Amino acid sequence: MPAHKILVIDDSRVIRNMVRDMLPPANFEVLEAADGIKGLEMIHEQKPWMIMLDFLLPRMSGFEVYETLQQSPELRRIPLVLMSGRKEEVTSKISEPFEDKYLVFIEKPFEQKELITAIKRAMILAQKLPPVTVITGGSLTEASKSDRTDEALVKRVEELEAKQKLLEQQMASQQKQFQQLVDFIKKKFK
Repeated sequence: MPAHKILVIDDSRVIRNMVRDMLPPANFEVLEAADGIKGLEMIHEQKPWMIMLDFLLPRMSGFEVYETLQQSPELRRIPLVLMSGRKEEVTSKISEPFEDKYLVFIEKPFEQKELITAIKRAMILAQKLPPVTVITGGSLTEASKSDRTDEALVKRVEELEAKQKLLEQQMASQQKQFQQLVDFIKKKFK
């Protein structure tokens, strides 16, 4: 299965590397941009499958990038995850609920589980965008980007979430067993 391109636009190399490390490389190719201007260039050049956008960026803010994306019927259909360590800065420019704007907000720092959930939600929201009607040769046609909806990837994300839940349950069970063993040993030595 070919890798889906996720463009991470963040001035923090740590965040860009963290996202890269959290995603399975067989399913995702992580592209990086350190500022808003470079991010927009890469969006036009690479046509990413998803965008993860930091709100506070040098040269061109994440909000300005977001506004530019919203002006293009094609670019606004790309699933969008907005990231920031300061939610109040985001809500001062983009009112909640974010789902009404067809984007997902994730607060930094985040865990792998939160990232996977945000990606899944962004995919679902992008599918809910109303189709764009385009006039071609005097007739109306629906220009829906349903090819961005990759059912196999949605299924894979769901499988990863299920595996993660199972592993968390197994760890909790093992921790409980370990504690019982420690308690038993302590009783024997009393």
